[in-house]
Order: sequence, then C-alpha cells, then structure tokens
Amino acid sequence: MERRESAQERAAELTERVSSVQTKTDDATARRDAATQQLDAEAAEVAKEREVVAGVIPADLLKLYDKLREKQGGVGAARLYQRKCEGCRLELDITEVNEVKAASPDTVLRCGNCSRILVRTAESGL
Repeated sequence: MERRESAQERAAELTERVSSVQTKTDDATARRDAATQQLDAEAAEVAKEREVVAGVIPADLLKLYDKLREKQGGVGAARLYQRKCEGCRLELDITEVNEVKAASPDTVLRCGNCSRILVRTAESGL
C-alpha cells in the first residue's frame, strides 16, 4: 500500500513537472513566433526601402555591389573611415590614399585589399 501511495505521489510530481515544462515550452514558442513575425516585417520593410534606393543607382553599379555583397558575406560596400576600410578593417596605403584624394566624387573606388566599394564621407581622413 505504501509503495502504491509513493508511486502515485511520484506520478503526481512528474505530471506537475511535465506541465511546468510544457508551460515554459509554450511561452518560449510564443516568444519565438512573435520575434519571427517582427523580423519578417522588418525584412519586408527593408526590402521595400532597398527597392527605392536601388531605383536611383545605376544598373552597372548595383550589379557590381550585388556581386561583391554575395562574395563578401553580405557586405558589398564599406565606409572609408580615417583611412581604413570598414569592410576589412585595414588601413589604405599611401598610394591608395592619394588615388582616393585625386578621384572625382562620382568615381567608384574599391578597397585594394577586400575589393569592396569604398564609401567616402567627411570622416574618411583625406
């Protein structure tokens, strides 16, 4: 009789633990699903924004960017910041810096190390 009561108590404990785990699983699943929905919405918004921006970029430059982005793990262009390419984090050598300085503002420049398109800003260090 004692063994039966002990087994029933143990079964009740296990049922309670299973219920607790199921509640936690359901909560985690709901949070995951909500996060997935949010990410999907953000991705759709970014895709729309990209379409707008891509519409004003010359087709050959966009093609180059997409090719580099695929090759470089998702980053086809990088900011030139204080004479460093933020794509590969390497500083341009003096020859490259002089080429960048001499180039017209609409010239497409590329990093000599990683080949990404360099985006010049006021903080480029030129």
